[in-house]
Amino acid sequence: MIESHMHRLVQMENSGLINMIVDEKYEDLGRMYYLFRRVSNGLVLIRDVMTSYIRDTGKQLLTDPERLKDPVDFVQHLLDLKDKYDKIITSAFRNDKTFQNALNSSFEYFINLNSRSPEFISLFVDDKLRKGLRGVTEEDVELLLDKVMMLFRYLQEKDVFEKYYKQHLAKRLLSGKSVSDDAERSLIVKLKTECGYQFTSKLEGMFTDMKTSQDTMQGFHASHGSDIGDGPMLSVQVLTTGSWPTQPITTCKLPAEILGICEKFRNYYLGTHTGRRLSWQTNMGTADLKATFGKGQKHELNVSTYQMCVLMLFNDADRLSYKEIEQVTEIPTFDLKRCLQSLACVKGKNVLRKEPMSKDIVDTDTFLFNDKYTSKFFKVKIGTVAAQRESEPENQETRQRVEEDRKPQIEAAIVRIMKARRVLDHNNIVAEVTKQLQSRFLPNPVVIKKRIESLIEREFLERDKGDRKLYRYLA
Repeated sequence: MIESHMHRLVQMENSGLINMIVDEKYEDLGRMYYLFRRVSNGLVLIRDVMTSYIRDTGKQLLTDPERLKDPVDFVQHLLDLKDKYDKIITSAFRNDKTFQNALNSSFEYFINLNSRSPEFISLFVDDKLRKGLRGVTEEDVELLLDKVMMLFRYLQEKDVFEKYYKQHLAKRLLSGKSVSDDAERSLIVKLKTECGYQFTSKLEGMFTDMKTSQDTMQGFHASHGSDIGDGPMLSVQVLTTGSWPTQPITTCKLPAEILGICEKFRNYYLGTHTGRRLSWQTNMGTADLKATFGKGQKHELNVSTYQMCVLMLFNDADRLSYKEIEQVTEIPTFDLKRCLQSLACVKGKNVLRKEPMSKDIVDTDTFLFNDKYTSKFFKVKIGTVAAQRESEPENQETRQRVEEDRKPQIEAAIVRIMKARRVLDHNNIVAEVTKQLQSRFLPNPVVIKKRIESLIEREFLERDKGDRKLYRYLA
């Protein structure tokens, strides 16, 4: 009787399997599971219909432009969906392993349909570790991180996640915005367990640099404290080039008051370390400025280094054109426009006035010190106008960097395999390389072929004279 009616029962319009899943009818789902397990293909039918439904709803989620506007909300929705299906499998389907495997393969399928999933998961972690975990217990933090790791396991491009995670972690560490060092380290331990030491060595190096920088600054203040007097205070983080995300070195002309103390630090650092070079990353710094507005109202402004360079020009001038600011500070055009936009166009943070007033910055604009600026807070943070997620050109650039990073990894895998096997045909090399690298990313067979060609040119491998598809390792 069950076998005769099971297809109709599963597909009934208002009370079939899909409706039970949508309405979270755990008892009804449990009854269906209990009945259908009595017939040979009963559970296969339930599993196939459930898998198809999960994949379809996942695809809809990934193609919904409204959902994709907010990466944090998008990932939260994924986690909520996973919780819901986990609960169904645990409470209604008796924790059936075959259902759990079907759920995992469905999530892996649709998460990887969106090439921006690694970026969005990293942005979700960034949001939570930056501000979203205050007032929650350590157990709740661990639970959330475990859920994030579950989504991470579904990613085929784990190296893309690493790229974004490194950028976001760097910003949190350098701005002192991380909500908890323990939570940061806990996630790195989880990533290390999942992907090995190689994956997290640079992330751990970033933490080491932060600690070393604290010790360096203590030494600097101990030896130069009396020289500084009432001048500006300097705090420097010395970043090892290989560990941190590579940033294009953009320089700007620092104010004379700042240059003096920067030079003292340079002399101190190079005097205590031999064979090193220092280059200032002014695009990554922040500053606290004391400002006095009309009627003697005082505020402390927390700004970026670029914003500091612009604001300090108004100590000696009431009105400056865009061109004058650009000429004196030498800040790159794109950064300068964003910087001026945040100082003059954001309501409640407009310590400068712009003429003519508009949302965008153009070369003909003029800027004035806003004497009438008021705020109910003594300390005012003026952020830089920036998008939470990368723009399409930035995303393309990140992708290109990832592709470049993959080339030596693919070549190393090919050489490792050929060294052990000595002679191997093309298809087997592709299969072996894919197997070795799939824990980090799924290499494209076309790229593998190009890397083999490159290794042949550099005489690591040679083609067999009789069979073009056979390669030999050259010792």
